[in-house]
Amino acid sequence: MYYVENQAQPESFSSIIKTMWWGVATLTTVGYGDIYPITGLGKILGGIIAVLGIGLFAIPTGIIASGFLEYFEKNNVGKR
Repeated sequence: MYYVENQAQPESFSSIIKTMWWGVATLTTVGYGDIYPITGLGKILGGIIAVLGIGLFAIPTGIIASGFLEYFEKNNVGKR
């Protein structure tokens, strides 16, 4: 993202470290909204990163929760 957006937004994507922070915020949340890509390629790359964030965190969370539910139902945990 640094190489894609630095020329268009040198104040926002001023270093690789700041750009990495943007990547972490985008992967783990929906971002802060203060820094976002404005170039076409940057928007596509940002969209891919946001979807990867969903795939890396939300989908495994659902799988783990489903496994817990299956275990509890199978072993009658919590039933009187």
